[in-house]
Amino acid sequence: MISNERPSPYGRRPYNSPQFSQPKPQVVEDTLRNREIQIERKTFVFTLKENPRGRFLRITEMGGSQSQAIIIPAPGLMDFLKIVADMAVAESEIPAKKGAPC
Repeated sequence: MISNERPSPYGRRPYNSPQFSQPKPQVVEDTLRNREIQIERKTFVFTLKENPRGRFLRITEMGGSQSQAIIIPAPGLMDFLKIVADMAVAESEIPAKKGAPC
């Protein structure tokens, strides 16, 4: 028997069940600081926020009609900063490959 053919011990829950149709409750987020930077054709928005679960940094990349975001919890910000600083140093020290755009 293929694992997909086994019946679930939890039963089948259709997508139109009340569990799936109820929207998640809105979480109140306070914006503490907001900064924006434009690099080439992309805009990066850095927003420090706080909600009942704690503080976090949301980094949103906006390019054209799409946007992508990552969220970094406050306890990881110093580690994130160290890695970004290390990458900036590496970028300036490692020579570019021939033919690569600068």
